[in-house]
Amino acid sequence: MNRRDSFKMAAGLGALLALAACSKKKTDLDANSGPGAAAIPGSEQDFAVNVGDRVFFLEDQSTLTPEAQETLRRQAAWLQKYPAVTVQVEGHADERGTREYNIALSARRATATREFLIAQGVKGSRISSIAYGKERPAALCDAEQCWSQNRRAVTVITGGAKTS
Repeated sequence: MNRRDSFKMAAGLGALLALAACSKKKTDLDANSGPGAAAIPGSEQDFAVNVGDRVFFLEDQSTLTPEAQETLRRQAAWLQKYPAVTVQVEGHADERGTREYNIALSARRATATREFLIAQGVKGSRISSIAYGKERPAALCDAEQCWSQNRRAVTVITGGAKTS
């Protein structure tokens, strides 16, 4: 083997090693982040992905649906498992109606959600609430498919969750 062939072989081997290192890093990252990642128990991702961080309401309603109650039961169980976690319940409304009406409606939604969690055994001191009305839509369009996504209460972890 001449000197030129040795150089080509070394360059090719170096490129393969670099490619393998990049591939390993990508795999490591995929395992710890992104939508398909395994969530760390007690983390915000664990709560959002495995429990569910939001409940939805019917038009002009603040009564919890059976589906919402089931999600909130899972939230309460998770919060009891991680007693250091604090949350804020955000109430939201769709774009229809006045700003004032939607603030009041979203406040009722946040309150209904908070009270349900407390009734399930979560200490009220761990749960705050806020009403956003129609100011923070999850979806933007002038149709029921968007409005239904905006009629919601979202439970946001504000402290005590695991990060790594």
